[in-house]
Formats: sequence, C-alpha cells, structure tokens
Amino acid sequence: MKRIRDYSIRELGTVVLPVVLAVVAAFWFTFKFVEPAPPRVVVMSTGGEGGAYHAYGLRYQAILARDGVKLELRTSSGAVENVARLRDNDSDVSIAFVQGGVAKALDPPVLETLGSVYYEPLWVFHRGAAPIDRINELQGKRIAVGPEGSGTRRLALAILDASGLGGANATLLDLGGAEAADALIRGTADAVFIVAGPEAPIVHKIILADGIQLMNFSRASAYVARLPYLHKLVLPRGSLNLVQDLPGEDVALVAPTANLVARESLHPAIAYLFLQAAREVHGGPGPFHRIGAFPTPGSVDFPLSSQAERFYRSGPPFLQRYLPFWAATLVDRLIVLLLPLFAVAVPLFRIAPALYAWRVRRKVYRWYGELKFLEEEVRDRPRSDIPSKELARLAEIEAEVSDLRVPLGFAHEAYTLRMHIKLVRDLLDRQAQSEPVGI
Repeated sequence: MKRIRDYSIRELGTVVLPVVLAVVAAFWFTFKFVEPAPPRVVVMSTGGEGGAYHAYGLRYQAILARDGVKLELRTSSGAVENVARLRDNDSDVSIAFVQGGVAKALDPPVLETLGSVYYEPLWVFHRGAAPIDRINELQGKRIAVGPEGSGTRRLALAILDASGLGGANATLLDLGGAEAADALIRGTADAVFIVAGPEAPIVHKIILADGIQLMNFSRASAYVARLPYLHKLVLPRGSLNLVQDLPGEDVALVAPTANLVARESLHPAIAYLFLQAAREVHGGPGPFHRIGAFPTPGSVDFPLSSQAERFYRSGPPFLQRYLPFWAATLVDRLIVLLLPLFAVAVPLFRIAPALYAWRVRRKVYRWYGELKFLEEEVRDRPRSDIPSKELARLAEIEAEVSDLRVPLGFAHEAYTLRMHIKLVRDLLDRQAQSEPVGI
C-alpha cells in the first residue's frame, strides 16, 4: 500500500508541479506590471509663508492626513521655483501649485496637470487721483513686478511686454507682496502688480489706502486673446467693501488659474486623493465663479493626467467611493493581480485531473498494442508456426504488467489488462491443441 501511495504522489506531482510553476510564473509576470502601493509620504511645493499657495497646502495636508497620507510642504518663492523643483530629478517634490502661463510641458521629466483649482486675478494698483484703464499709461513709472522666481513677475512681464513697456521705458522693481504694497503706499513705487484672491488682506490694505487706484483692464479681452492662459473677470462694484463702495464701479480684471501640476510618476491613487481634496477645498462658490466650478480641466500649459481625465468624466474610482483609501487601494491592487492569475490558473486546474488520468492510463494502455500485435501474429496459424519468441514476449509482458503500479482509483484498469493478457495466453494454448480460435 505504501508503494502505491508513494507512486500516486509522484505521478500527481508530475502533473501538479508544472501547473503550480505556470501559476507562479503568471503571478510573477503580473506582479511586474502591477502598480506598487501608494507612498505614505508625498512632498508638495507651495509658496511663501502666509501666501495663498501655502495656506491651501495646509488644507490639503489636513485632508490627506485623514486617509493616512502625510503631505510635507516645501515653501518656495513661487510658481517658477515650483516648476523648477518638479523638473529637478534630484528633488523629492511630486506635486505643486503652478500659476497658469509660467511654464510649458517641454522638458523632462514630463509634467502633467490635475486641473485648475481657482482664479488668480491680477490687480494693478497705481498712485494718482484719477483711475487709468491702459497699461501704456504706466510708461516712465516705477513698477513693482514681483521678485525673481515668482509667478507674479512672470505674468507682469508678459503683460508689460504685450503693452510695449519694459526696462527701457519704465523702472521695474523686484518687489512683491507686502513689500510692494508698502512701497506703493509710501510713494517709493508708482504702481504694483499683485496676484491674489479678492479676500487677500493685501488687496484690502492697498485699496483702502489714500491716493491709490485700482486699474480697470478695459482691453481685457485683447490680453486674453494674446495670452490664452488668461481669463477675463469682472469685479462687481462694492464687492471689496460695501460700506465704502469699493470699487466704485465694475472693474475688468485678467486672471490666470492656479493649477495642480505633478510629475508623471505621481501614484494614480495619490492623484485621485488630491483631486478629491481639490474638490473639497475649491468646490465652493467664489466672487468670480459658481459652486462646483473648480477644480476643472482647464489648464492649457500641461497635458491633463489620465487620472484627472477619468475623474472629471466619472468621478472618483468606484472603490474609493465606498471604502477607506487604503482598503480601496489594497482591493484594487488585488483585483489587478488576481484576475490574470485566475485566467491562467482556472483553465490549468480544470485540465489537470484529465491530464493526470491520461498519464496513469497511458501506462496501462501501452501494453494493449503489444497484445494486439501478438494476437494478430499467431491467429489462424498452425501450431508448428507459433514461434517461441512470441511466447517468450507474452511472458515478458505478463511479468511487466504484474509489476505495474497504479493509484487505487485506477486499479480496475490494471486488472482488466491482466484479464486480456490471460485471453491471449488462452488463445495460444488452444492453438497448440486444436484449430485456431479467436478471442
């Protein structure tokens, strides 16, 4: 019994082992192409302390922390430096706020956008008793255009260049933010370019100062046509201060959008997490947009990521709608991993029993060919023609079959073979004594 059991195990192993190896190979091949687990730490480049980018970054940080992802914030001088960090292979920054128009998707590593998240209106404040509505009227003035590396400076220089102004016919000051506001109020600057939301304290500080006017972009549509990353906005009368009726009339502004820009290597699950956070942070109404207007796939500077494209078309992934982030990610990876395995394993394990039975029966059925050959050789021949070598061969077959070991489930096959061997021997015996007789 032990010999039969050992034989069964060996025979089973010859069938199961290749199947197991095939499944392992399928598992390895699939694993090579399955996305790794999302990182638990993500680095984001924002802006200066106290700026809008950094303030929004703190809100993203709190939202991602709810799902167990730590968002580390890196302050910067602005959008230009943020793009530089994203393009630096030695930088650990994966995602950043980038002002529209400051960069293009030209150089590696490839950058993608998750979409635009809010408008960044450009405010041009100037000293004087009367308002102006054309940039050209700032010729010969001292203009604060923002520090190097800032998106404000990049936008200001683009606006000035389109208007025919530059260092040759105006004095450009590398001042931005609070420094630029103080210089304008003190009179050491004649005009400032500020990129900020209408709720920003710096905007209210400047517009409440004596002798300061907000420029109306009367040719806003022309700037939008010239610089396609800009949008024309209208600031309603009194929207900054209803009590003092500021501004005193509707004012046309131009504005790029703030965009979430990421490296192409950003993990898809993290990208979806940022998109959901963006909807939570920026999805409310604002002075220039209705509820639900942001985030939007409106950026013209970088290609839209495939995750963002699916998000705007059909919302968050199915699993992330109903499961916690890490559970959804685990299930998603298991599905991707197991589906190909089932495609290989199920057919293999379905044919394995048939293959096992064929291997066992083959050891039995191979002797039937020998028996048939012997039977045809001796049938209808006289006794004297029965060669002794055929008798000897039959004896050899009988001896071989007596040592044949098969699993208990196939024992009847072996006993049937022995019965057929006996029939052939009986045939030979009858031929030796009388007329030929068939089986």
